[in-house]
Amino acid sequence: MKTREIYEGPALFSYGFRPFFLFAGLFAAAVIPMWWLIWRGEISVSGQLAPTDWHIHEMIFGYGAAVVAGFLFTAVPNWTGRMPTRGWPLMVLLALWLAGRAGVAGLLPVGPVGAAIIDQMFLLAVAAMIAREIVAGRNWKNLKVLVPVSLLWGANILFHVEALTQGVSDIGRRLGIALLIFLIMLIGGRIVPSFTRNWLAQRSSERMPVAFNRFDGLCILVGAAALVSWVVAPFHAASVLAGGAAAVLHLVRLLRWRGLAAWRSPLLLMLHVAYLMVPLGFGSIGAGAAGLVGPAVSAHVLGIGAVAGMTLAVMMRATMGHTGRPLVAGPWLTSAFALICAATLARVAGQDVSLGGLDGVDLSAILWTLAFGVYLWRVAPWLIGPKVARKAVSRV
Repeated sequence: MKTREIYEGPALFSYGFRPFFLFAGLFAAAVIPMWWLIWRGEISVSGQLAPTDWHIHEMIFGYGAAVVAGFLFTAVPNWTGRMPTRGWPLMVLLALWLAGRAGVAGLLPVGPVGAAIIDQMFLLAVAAMIAREIVAGRNWKNLKVLVPVSLLWGANILFHVEALTQGVSDIGRRLGIALLIFLIMLIGGRIVPSFTRNWLAQRSSERMPVAFNRFDGLCILVGAAALVSWVVAPFHAASVLAGGAAAVLHLVRLLRWRGLAAWRSPLLLMLHVAYLMVPLGFGSIGAGAAGLVGPAVSAHVLGIGAVAGMTLAVMMRATMGHTGRPLVAGPWLTSAFALICAATLARVAGQDVSLGGLDGVDLSAILWTLAFGVYLWRVAPWLIGPKVARKAVSRV
């Protein structure tokens, strides 16, 4: 195995999760208040995307892509046994991500096509660097993770092409969310039962989560079919059937992981609650196709509940684990996750509810911003500072 020099640079660039989990949190805390002001007509963006497209694009390919990069650049060294990507390569990647955000917002004098070219370079670079590490480490079985990452890159290109040629994005919107959900089904379906098994084993539990088997494969297959149907024909009868079937299967899949047995660990329970949003999202896809709920419901159950919920929980846990902190959420981080769940409910309710002169959209934006504000307050110092010696605790 090739060795590298001891890293002596800033702690922020010593591991992939650090810069991307930090800037994903900063971006999430800043961009939703901006969108809220745009929604209320207070400000506008000068980029090439329509306001709603800008909002959707930046949550998927801004926030979502940053978290995916942070997770993969942390997981891949564990898969390959190689040293993590650190130092200037991470700085270059972060610069590409920031350039994409600036370009899409119209802050760079490059025009619509130039902004699209700059924006797509980040995910392309992420896929290329991960491929290099997996091939160099001969970890062939994990090459499959490049498929959804590469498809996410392609979805970003499609989003821009649709916006440039049609004025708004249609398929690209749903495809981006669908690919993030697919990653949750694939990766979340591995880590959630694994972490739960470890927690239960420490407590000598006799019943363990069911190991990955053919049923999980069936769940992923049907879930993928439901997502494809939603992307290409969101109002077709096929989406009703596929969405309903996927909802039932993924609810059963979740119940097999014994999440209720881990209720004493908020950090672990968060992962189960976040995954619960996947079958709820599939159910809303079916309900939306049947005309029972509006089309925005499925996008927000999946986008806020599943994607934001799972990424927030994973960022918390990974940061604690890799910086030497005890795997204990505590009241503040538990509250941050609860705020995301509340933001999901508020956004689904939308303008049909009102509290203190604020409707569901307003409340959702406020709850989301508070959630990521708390996350940054607690986690940002850990991401910026050095790793500490882990202290033993009685519970996780």
